[in-house]
Amino acid sequence: SPVIMLDEIDKINASFHGDPSSALLEVLDPEQNCTFHDHYLDLAFDLSKVRFIATANVPDTIPGPLLDRMEVIRLSGYIMQEKHQIAKRHLIPKQIEAHGLKKQDIAFPVAGIRHLIDGYAREAGVRGLEKCLRTCMRKVAAQKAEHPKAERVTVTKKIVEEYLGRPA
Repeated sequence: SPVIMLDEIDKINASFHGDPSSALLEVLDPEQNCTFHDHYLDLAFDLSKVRFIATANVPDTIPGPLLDRMEVIRLSGYIMQEKHQIAKRHLIPKQIEAHGLKKQDIAFPVAGIRHLIDGYAREAGVRGLEKCLRTCMRKVAAQKAEHPKAERVTVTKKIVEEYLGRPA
C-alpha cells in the first residue's frame, strides 16, 4: 500500500484560490476517499488503501474537522545531548564543506556548541541550530578569504556572541 507524506499540515490556510483543508477532508475520510475524484486530471482514484502521514509543529492551527480524522502522535524534541551529537557528527561537517572550509580552519569545543544550543537554538528540532552554525561558518569563511594565513578559529562562547549577538 502506498504512503503519502503531508508535511507541515498546520501551515495550510484558505485563500481566494480555495480551501485546501476541504480537499484534505475528503481525501483523509475513509468513508469518502474510495471515490475521490481529482478535478485537475479528471480521474477517479481509490485512496482507501493509502496511508497518510501528516506532520505539524502546532496542531492548534489545524482545522477541527480535519484534526478529527487524524490520529495525533506527539513526539518530543531533541535534548541537549542529542542536539550536541547531531551538530558534531552531521551539521558541522556539512557546513564546513558547504562553506569551502577545512576541518583545520575551525574548531567547535563542547562549550561553544552548548552555548549555541542553549542561547540560540532552543526549538525542538535542529533547524535553528543549523542556521546558527551556518552564520558562524560564513563569518569564518569571510575571515579566511580576507586573511588566508589566519589561524584556526575556535568557536567559544565569546566568539558565538561576537558572530550572533547576545542570546535572547
